[in-house]
Amino acid sequence: MPKRVETVVLHDSSTPVLGDIEKGGSVIVTTIDTVLNQARANSLWPLTFGLACCAIEMMSTAGPRFDLARFGMEAFRASPRQADLMIIAGRLSKKMAPVLRQIYDQMPEPKWVISMGACASSGGVYNNYAIVQGADQVVPVDVYVPGCPPSPDALIYGIMKLQEKIKRGQSPKSLKDLRMVEMTPRHLEEVNV
Repeated sequence: MPKRVETVVLHDSSTPVLGDIEKGGSVIVTTIDTVLNQARANSLWPLTFGLACCAIEMMSTAGPRFDLARFGMEAFRASPRQADLMIIAGRLSKKMAPVLRQIYDQMPEPKWVISMGACASSGGVYNNYAIVQGADQVVPVDVYVPGCPPSPDALIYGIMKLQEKIKRGQSPKSLKDLRMVEMTPRHLEEVNV
């Protein structure tokens, strides 16, 4: 009796099937930048930088009433090396400004900053020598959330605006900056010199 060989195709149930192209299935065409920006916008990892009363409002956004997990931000990170979104909540003193800058520099690229509250955005009612008159004097700010203190709803709205900005592709780094360059032996000699 001759042996019969059949082709068996295994499919992982967690892998989505786009359909059979030959039979008129679905095909998605997009750029890698669009896919990356969509993924970045929907999986932000916030770093808490609570400095004053706005920090209480920021913490309540992660609670069950406002549920920041709906936007892919379940846990606030305690390490700058694990975060890509810094939320500055409260008044920024000139003594704390170098610490803020150091933490911002330790965050990996791409990174974004939300300035939460009137004190972080413009100094608020503290127009004196000890308070920085806006966090944008220390780090680049992407979204300003106004209020004294702003409600958790306002912070969620600011996060949604930041997500729209990221999806549009206005991120600090793109794949064009990360492209591979072919090195010739002459280039390698120049690098080693």
